[in-house]
Amino acid sequence: MKERKIPEPKPLFIERMNRLIPDTNDQKNYWKIVKTEPVNTIRVNTMKINSEELIKKLEDYKWKLIQPWKNYPEILIVEGKTPSEREREILINKNLAKLEPGELGRTLEHLLGYYYIQELSSMLPIMALNPKENEIFLDLCASPGSKTTQAGNVMKNTGTIIANEVSLGRMRILASNLERCGITNTIITRKDGRSFCRKIKEQKIYFDKILVDAPCSGEGTLRSSPKTFLMWNPKTIKALSRLQKELLKSAFMTLKIGGEIVYSTCTHAPEENEGVINFILNEFKDKIEILDFELPLKTRPGLTQWEGKEYDSRVKKTKRVYPQDNNTEGFFLAKFRRLG
Repeated sequence: MKERKIPEPKPLFIERMNRLIPDTNDQKNYWKIVKTEPVNTIRVNTMKINSEELIKKLEDYKWKLIQPWKNYPEILIVEGKTPSEREREILINKNLAKLEPGELGRTLEHLLGYYYIQELSSMLPIMALNPKENEIFLDLCASPGSKTTQAGNVMKNTGTIIANEVSLGRMRILASNLERCGITNTIITRKDGRSFCRKIKEQKIYFDKILVDAPCSGEGTLRSSPKTFLMWNPKTIKALSRLQKELLKSAFMTLKIGGEIVYSTCTHAPEENEGVINFILNEFKDKIEILDFELPLKTRPGLTQWEGKEYDSRVKKTKRVYPQDNNTEGFFLAKFRRLG
């Protein structure tokens, strides 16, 4: 993998990441991979086409595709394409050329909604939550619709999805993606997530499954968005942690007894991850159960302490996804069940 020139990380960010990843070799692998471009990954929209048919269509573009996870044949990595004379200068290896910028999104198949461009780690929350057909599902922070459309596929367009988004601009993107993918079991709402949950609870509406893919500092997205190095700020982490706790607490109050909720972020910051989980466990005590779950890639257990704070030992059941472990972006996931 070829390194790119990226903004220099802030010293405090380097120091924090090196404490999160104390092994020297592990640190080297991390700092190396965040300087490389992410792989091209897509998810087949099974409402419109199956994986075999789409692979045949995309191979007509001379693309080389692989299915990384055998239990999820709808997930594809586009490794590159057969090089032409013009592309000999940009070979990623001796057999394949890089896709051109924007090439993934310019095909007829993408326009028709046959596939959705989505990073591998972004697909994990719906795998963990596994919404079922005919359930009532809430995606509290839904835009741009990656996980909403994925849930629509898993639920086979049955049941009801409430896709909530606070930003009008991002709401338009969400609506566009749902329409392109043919997901018709979804109601879009525009509300601050905390206010939305209060209103829903007043109406005595409760959900079978909830996803809180919370706004976060984005430390895990450095490969696809190197500008995050420049935007990173510890004050933002503290402010977001407060918002995340409020969102997750509000969402939990609208969950059916026996219902399940997944909390996820694309950051490594413990204040936004294990700190939020520790807060929720203390807040709801015997009314909440933290669940273990399987994912098709390497994960690491949640931290039980950070900067002098001790977390509930059950926080170990959460999952940290590091880019150097799987050639993905970074991610964090936790899963709960409501007991009472």
